[in-house]
Amino acid sequence: MSRPVFWFRFLRFPTLLLLVLPTFEGVSRGSERRKVSAHVVVYGASAGGVVAAVSAAREGKSVILVAPGRHVGGMVSGGLGATDFGNRAAIGGVSREFFRRVLDHYTEKYGPSSPQVKDCSDGFLFEPHVAEAIFHQMLVESRAEIVFNSPIDKIARDGARIVSITTVHGDEFAGSMFIDASYEGDLMAAAGVSNRIGREGIQEFGESIAGVQKHSPAHQWPVAVPAFGFDGKPLPGIQDSPVALPGSADRKIQAYNYRLCMTDRKENQVPFPKPEGYDPARYELLFRYLARKPNLKVGQLMNPVRLPNGKTDTNNNGPFSTDHIGANWDYPEGDTLTRIRVEKDHVAYVQGFLYFLANDPRVPQPLHDEMNQWGLAKDEFLDTDHWPHQFYVREARRMVGAYFMTQDDIMTNRAKGDSVGLGSYNTDSHHVQRLVQGDGSVLNEGDFQVRVRPYAIPYRSLVPKPEECSNLLVPVCMSASHVAYGTIRMEPVYMILGQASGVAASLAIDQKTPVQALLFPTLKAKLVEQGAILDPERLPATNRVVSGALDPARMPGVVVDDLAASKEGDWSPSTSSSPFVGEGYVHDGGKGNGQAKIRFTPKLPRAGKYEVRFYSTAHPNRSTRTAVRIHADGPDQTITIDQRKPTKDNEPIILGQFLFPEGTAGYVEIGNVGTDGFVIADAVQFVPVP
Repeated sequence: MSRPVFWFRFLRFPTLLLLVLPTFEGVSRGSERRKVSAHVVVYGASAGGVVAAVSAAREGKSVILVAPGRHVGGMVSGGLGATDFGNRAAIGGVSREFFRRVLDHYTEKYGPSSPQVKDCSDGFLFEPHVAEAIFHQMLVESRAEIVFNSPIDKIARDGARIVSITTVHGDEFAGSMFIDASYEGDLMAAAGVSNRIGREGIQEFGESIAGVQKHSPAHQWPVAVPAFGFDGKPLPGIQDSPVALPGSADRKIQAYNYRLCMTDRKENQVPFPKPEGYDPARYELLFRYLARKPNLKVGQLMNPVRLPNGKTDTNNNGPFSTDHIGANWDYPEGDTLTRIRVEKDHVAYVQGFLYFLANDPRVPQPLHDEMNQWGLAKDEFLDTDHWPHQFYVREARRMVGAYFMTQDDIMTNRAKGDSVGLGSYNTDSHHVQRLVQGDGSVLNEGDFQVRVRPYAIPYRSLVPKPEECSNLLVPVCMSASHVAYGTIRMEPVYMILGQASGVAASLAIDQKTPVQALLFPTLKAKLVEQGAILDPERLPATNRVVSGALDPARMPGVVVDDLAASKEGDWSPSTSSSPFVGEGYVHDGGKGNGQAKIRFTPKLPRAGKYEVRFYSTAHPNRSTRTAVRIHADGPDQTITIDQRKPTKDNEPIILGQFLFPEGTAGYVEIGNVGTDGFVIADAVQFVPVP
């Protein structure tokens, strides 16, 4: 087996090579080789891996968590502090316990009425170091042993069973049960378990959104930008390959990046670093984009979501951002040197992107000034020069296990008899490649964002085929198509599946059975006792709306949510900014091309005067000139609203009072003609005026 990339976690910052001891208590490998055994060996210190280890240890089993690097929590402690949750009511068990502990931390440290408690949004928004401290606390309480700095090298088998894993340093860890909770699926692959990489075609499983995308509206170029340099070759960041047939399969991977913890508080800032070998020519495509859209704001080039204490979780946003599109295809199965090369390239790309915006003289002055209000948080990621320690591997290998989830499982046949937890976030793929269109302009391809209702994840999707391996569970690189994995791949779900895997491993030991033959009713009873939520149709009716959001059924008057509105053009669902009405909202991708419309048509019980209230969350990437047309009695009226400007206490925008006829003759319509940012459409409320 090829050695993984985790050595790069030390090589990236040469001045820190001596800091090999972990921040928290645990075993860091020494010069002597170790041979240790436990009931359960968990490989990978992702959030799912931590929860798997904790869950197995709470069942009374001895557990060793083998961490490839020197941190626990994966992306959750590595910068992803703005949780992708979907429907919060679908999150239970130990996953919910983690978020409750986050809320408890801010409440106990700052007080229940503090800004930090408000900003943590019931524990779903948090600083990276807070997440890592909580994960470590959970591990210590459970008495699971942690071994740091130990990437896997090889395994030993006895028939269909894994006997032990050996790290690159020669340490050997034997166990009765094994759990692969790595983002890459390296243990699974070493065990010879079937897996796949890339995108299925439409025909393979009948998935309507599978394969190469015909047109991806989100994070797309709103203006035509020439793709070729003066040498006649595609600019850096553009792949020199033809656009494939829509719906066709390939082995390409959605983009990776880093989730950045930034702050605009000067006393806690460090400047954006200039990467070694920085070349501004690498960002020629970005410069051309800025030349055609000179009024862009920071929020249209990245997505800084506020966390407590003035920090952010900053993610990709727009056609050119922190996603290094097309640069990661060699990563999932790459050997150590390949993965080092890919990750170093991503560090240089993202750091260069930030440095370019903050320092290049060609950047428009207002954008340059706005960018320089930000910096990296000085008190985060102390042992990696304030840069996130976790590479955001959104998708790598995916197991082909006892049950293979597809689009049908997340949209139609959503209930499962062997459910171990629920997912509910949009099925979401970032762009896969950046290509040249027929007219010579650049095109991003691969993004899709499709809303789903809560769905069950079957236990069978966590286990390999029986003949391939009988004592392995895989909660992260689980068995699913690219389309289905797009919604499963969220960190709360990884934790849910980690809990199921830890408990299942313990029960398989007790029952002396392969994981595939486990008596599922026993597992189900255990998970339910531990607070897991298993049935998508039995969520409490009052909790079908995301916690912290507005329930349209409880709002006065007549409310038309975006789900009930009629749409023209490309609208993408999102839950990134809260609060919102119902399950989320839609946006137009910031195109400003006049081709997107959405109409909210109420069914009014009687004619009369109604106050019209428009709901949309404010954000720096929004349009400042969104036109809202009110069609009521009399001539139509158009009101221009600024969707960047926050309202007091997140109240709706009051459009005014208008006379409406009875029934469905009136409506409110929003479009994107001449807009200068993202148009957001959430809900419109019609409240009768006495």
